[in-house]
Amino acid sequence: MLAAYFDCPGGPENLYVKEVMKPHPGEGEVLVKVSASALNRADLLQRRGKYPPPKGASDILGLEAAGSVAGLGPGCKGQWKIGDAVMALLSGGGQAEYVTVPEGYLMPIPNDMTFIQAAAIPEAWLTAFQLLHFVGKVQKGERVLIHAGASGVGMAAIQLVRLAKAIPIVTAGTQEKLKATTNTGAVVGFNYKNEDFSEKVLAFTQGSGVDIILDCVGGSYWEKNLNCLSTDGRWIIYGLLSGGEVHGDLLARLLSKRGSIHTSLLRSRDKEASNSYQQPFTENVLLYFSGGSSPHLQPLVDSVYPLREIAEAHRIMEENKNIGKIVIEMPA
Repeated sequence: MLAAYFDCPGGPENLYVKEVMKPHPGEGEVLVKVSASALNRADLLQRRGKYPPPKGASDILGLEAAGSVAGLGPGCKGQWKIGDAVMALLSGGGQAEYVTVPEGYLMPIPNDMTFIQAAAIPEAWLTAFQLLHFVGKVQKGERVLIHAGASGVGMAAIQLVRLAKAIPIVTAGTQEKLKATTNTGAVVGFNYKNEDFSEKVLAFTQGSGVDIILDCVGGSYWEKNLNCLSTDGRWIIYGLLSGGEVHGDLLARLLSKRGSIHTSLLRSRDKEASNSYQQPFTENVLLYFSGGSSPHLQPLVDSVYPLREIAEAHRIMEENKNIGKIVIEMPA
């Protein structure tokens, strides 16, 4: 089968399409013929040699995939049959023509949804769902500040915050991205490049601040995050795009707010923990993606690249040009 590959860490130019052995489903596993797989920041970090896959995971890039069931391993319990349209969050291996997935970790693709749309769901939506409900324990009426609001996780979080009857506030780096977040349901957005988002958030909330911050930026945002965090607020860090180094009296500032810091990386969790988020997501959220549902949830696809153009897709994401998900389409 064909797969996205690189021989040594480096830039996008190191990526190429390689012929590798097709996997065989083991005990309780399902073989999925992949139609589409979305690109994630973790893929860029892995390509640079900064985010190795967990022990035992495929070294092929790709943390999510959508496609159809092509084979069943021994011990499968009859949950899926050949030809079923499925999607999955993966620890690796999604950017290939086939991938094996434990049968319990597959999710049905919602009605009327294409493989390309479905590929944009697992990583971003499960991450946002886990951060909001299992880590942040979001409540009705709470204010949630979402950094990188136009990213895949950001766009999913906006919609999930609205679904929870809470209030999504975002930051983004261009007016185009802010407009896209507003169209998705953000009540207000601030351009972090030309305005102090903490001052704007405090003005918008009449000085009370936000109850939850979803932060994939890290170090450079710590002071502004604490400025606009409410008393007893929860600051959730799930990425470090600006690095992890902090200079200043973070702990005293955090203590004065009685605030808490939570951290989360979905990929490094064991399969049992990841599955504990997937089941309630499947039962309580997936139905809102189907046509006619109200409210209606919508994965946002920025662009689609064939597998042979994987390097260009990485370049676009590295330049931070995408609004929503970049999807990689596998050969038919």
